[in-house]
Amino acid sequence: MSKKKVTIVFDIGKTNKKFFLFDKNYKEVVREYTELPLTIDEDDYPSEDLAALQNWIKDNFNAILDNEEYEVKAINFSTYGASFVHLDQKGNVLTPLYNYTKPMDQEILDLFYEKHGSKLKIARETASPQAGMLNSGLQLFWLKYKHPEIFRKIRYSVHLPQYLSYLFTGICVSEFTSIGCHTNLWDYDKADYHDWVYEEEIDALLPPIVPTSASINTSYRNKKIKIGVGIHDSSSALLPYILSKKEPFLLLSTGTWSISLNPFNDESLTDEDIENNCLNYMRIDGKRVKASRFFMGNEYKIQVEKLCAYYAKEYGFHREVQFDQDLYLRLMKNKNIYFRFEGIILKRKMISETDLKSFATFEEAYHQLMIELMDLQIHTIKNAIGNSDIENIYIDGGFTDNDVFMKLMSHHFQHYNVMSTHSPLGSALGASMVISNKKIDETFLQQHYQMKVLQPLILNL
Repeated sequence: MSKKKVTIVFDIGKTNKKFFLFDKNYKEVVREYTELPLTIDEDDYPSEDLAALQNWIKDNFNAILDNEEYEVKAINFSTYGASFVHLDQKGNVLTPLYNYTKPMDQEILDLFYEKHGSKLKIARETASPQAGMLNSGLQLFWLKYKHPEIFRKIRYSVHLPQYLSYLFTGICVSEFTSIGCHTNLWDYDKADYHDWVYEEEIDALLPPIVPTSASINTSYRNKKIKIGVGIHDSSSALLPYILSKKEPFLLLSTGTWSISLNPFNDESLTDEDIENNCLNYMRIDGKRVKASRFFMGNEYKIQVEKLCAYYAKEYGFHREVQFDQDLYLRLMKNKNIYFRFEGIILKRKMISETDLKSFATFEEAYHQLMIELMDLQIHTIKNAIGNSDIENIYIDGGFTDNDVFMKLMSHHFQHYNVMSTHSPLGSALGASMVISNKKIDETFLQQHYQMKVLQPLILNL
């Protein structure tokens, strides 16, 4: 019996660690999920348990190698970004994998901006809204001034996807998608590391940059295997669309964050963009992706819980609510703001408290909530589109199952082709594709993503 040739992808999220096998046509053969317990760093702050992650990866990899059904041809890694692993001369890990939500000492941040320029200037030039540890370059600055004894021992600092690749190859590299995701490291206009990186001599700790599509051929237990250099998960999720679609598009990725990704906008960010929470990600060829994001899914969950409590409904009731055109038109006649948002920093009229007394039913209040969230969604999508010539909008993620959200999207963007896409593979598929030389065509998304074209609403306004 001939063995099935497969590519292994380890897709490492903050919560779920996933492991996929794909065949040569990118069909999923195996998928496994696990959640690993966190550990703590020296300040008792929760952090990824790197040793547990390595063991889980090694155990799964060896199990597939031992499995008589499969012949492993390639491995790649997609992971969350903004996370560095610091290695000494011998390749030993020097620090915990610091959590990007860990607060950074104010005096270190003050020192950084005093030495290298204002928050706004740095944010604009590196296309990174300033967010402490979430700007992974700042983590290196923090180590240099907070823990100089450790900093002196660093030979290489590699982002998490590249560290996982290093475990298999022993070779340290950097690649564009990890460097380019809100790290403060990259000057997009200069297309090189930012001046501050050279001034602090941090460039010496960053390994050579290789293309994201690079792979290293190695022999493992007498088997020839191609090992990818890893990819940042947001860039990876975008990749199947870029590879299969010729005409420009915007991808709206919905979930805890709603992120509008435009790979066809190469304008430099303005001060106003930064204030509107715009940033750049990087394509695998180093070109910029203009993105704008807001904390939509997080806010939605907070507000829906309040609605369920107020109207005495069980949590989950909201999933059954279908778009009601008459209700929508009635609410739009007296358009106003009724919800006080808690986790969204985009500019909007602030009210002191949410007013639910104006709505007779859960459904009515829910429609109003979606109208107010949609106002912000329209704003962030238009920011990401900028002056680019886009006709197609793809929507993926959790909100594709939300009937009210999808109907409002089709209504507000009726001059675009708006399509919903369903793929549980997310960033894993992109990681599998980037190291393959296989060409794909226009039908690829249709086969893998159950694409549906949304019909614009005909509203009697």
